[in-house]
Amino acid sequence: MTSSQSARVRQPIKSRMGTSTVDRIVVRDLDLVNDLLGKVDLGQMAWLEITGQLPTPSQAAVFNAVLVTLVEHGLTPNAIAARLTYLGAPEALQGAVAAGLCGMGSVFAGGSEGTVNMLLDARSKNPERSEAETAKAIVSDFMSNRKQIPGLGHHLHKPIDPRSKKLFEIAQQHGLRGKFVSLLEAIQAEAEARTSRLLPINATGAIGALCCELGLPKAAARGVAVIGRSVGLVGHLVEEAHSPIAKEIWLRAEEESSEPQE
Repeated sequence: MTSSQSARVRQPIKSRMGTSTVDRIVVRDLDLVNDLLGKVDLGQMAWLEITGQLPTPSQAAVFNAVLVTLVEHGLTPNAIAARLTYLGAPEALQGAVAAGLCGMGSVFAGGSEGTVNMLLDARSKNPERSEAETAKAIVSDFMSNRKQIPGLGHHLHKPIDPRSKKLFEIAQQHGLRGKFVSLLEAIQAEAEARTSRLLPINATGAIGALCCELGLPKAAARGVAVIGRSVGLVGHLVEEAHSPIAKEIWLRAEEESSEPQE
């Protein structure tokens, strides 16, 4: 042991996530058997894990809607990656799910993180600015740097992404459609005016705004998407086990990529 190691003062290792004894399991200071089982759903449990407390009925309704939105998006690259991994290692379903989750990012499924960062940074850096001024500044900054504005635009859903419309309606019903949703709508209006293009608030944009409205930790934005998409990937793999398509995807890609180029 070096002198620097021996001189280091050890910090206590503590966690409130969960503990167990012979006859009791505690999660976030609540008794799993008596306080949680049969009393909370998966969304409420996820909220408890992330925030350390159970959600209010309004928070639970909006958060569950967000999670449901994220579960399924068809044969995306994430789902294809999971299915192909399962083809190669059917004994490790968890590995196939992990392979699908590794592809979550700014393009597929993880885009809400960018919206969260944009909205929270705008509110914290210039709280005295009006909403319109903030929207103009954000759009100008992204356009001058030739970057896509997070949460806006969709290749299929135009002029409205129906998922975003419904999520905002649910938030409105539960008193959680506030300043972050309003700011994102102002950014959308400014971007459309500046570009003369239809730029609907997409689902990940709506989810990012609602994560802000819910007061979720900034670091949790990508994790919320992971929770929802994990369920969907398990569903894809169960279908793959009974109605496989991964081998056809592999063989077709191999055959077509090997064809002589004209």
